[in-house]
Amino acid sequence: MGIINCTPDSFYAGSRQLDAQEAIGSGIRMVAEGADILDIGGESSRPGSDSVSNAEELNRVLPVIEGLLKSVDVPISVDTCKSSVAKEALASGAHVINDISGLGFDSELGAVAARFGAPVILMHIKGKPKSMQLNPKYDDVVNEIYEYFQERLKCAVEFGIKKEQIVFDPGLGFGKRLRDNYEIVNGLRKFEKLGCAILVGPSRKSFIQKVLNLPSEEAKEGSLAMATAAILNGAQIIRVHDVKEMKRVAQIADFLVRTPKAAEKV
Repeated sequence: MGIINCTPDSFYAGSRQLDAQEAIGSGIRMVAEGADILDIGGESSRPGSDSVSNAEELNRVLPVIEGLLKSVDVPISVDTCKSSVAKEALASGAHVINDISGLGFDSELGAVAARFGAPVILMHIKGKPKSMQLNPKYDDVVNEIYEYFQERLKCAVEFGIKKEQIVFDPGLGFGKRLRDNYEIVNGLRKFEKLGCAILVGPSRKSFIQKVLNLPSEEAKEGSLAMATAAILNGAQIIRVHDVKEMKRVAQIADFLVRTPKAAEKV
């Protein structure tokens, strides 16, 4: 999943693209480099970020969604926790809702997804982006997220969303201590019991930067390492900034997971 941030303040400066044509061009390039899905977001969810209006978010994402639908042949995901934004994006042709709140911030979002028959990515977050990194605490982070996913699965199905259309994201960096992120990746197999696909988004995040003592601009290799670990531990979707490099990493990790059957086809 290639990330397209139509924002001026996303945590990784290299991903900020407020110009619609530039964002569309980036999406086309990502697909050429191997992206299987594109995720378009118009509101930053970095730690400490403020929300933007529905109108502003729509102004940022709709032209990009519409332009990419004419230019690429992969599913388009809209990264939003607002039902009005999701409704307009899906009506314009987007295919997937990626909700950092797991249907928790907007009580109408689940109904919108069900009405359009759209797959949903439901993420775990502790608090809201503005305050989520202010001293988060867990007794057992993997089990607590698992219980949260169980409750969110029940909620989504009650809205009328089909179980096979639900993807869970444990929310690396979203209300997590440094060690929590590594425990989550090591414990991903726990979430297989839910019977839904698992997405992880480690790309260039602070828990990688801190271990390497490097800024996000220099955290590519650390992101590749975390993505490899995630795939080996059961993740099916990796949300990334660096598609070309991550695609190659994913192919090798995926091949390793499926050996020896994969080797028979080479």
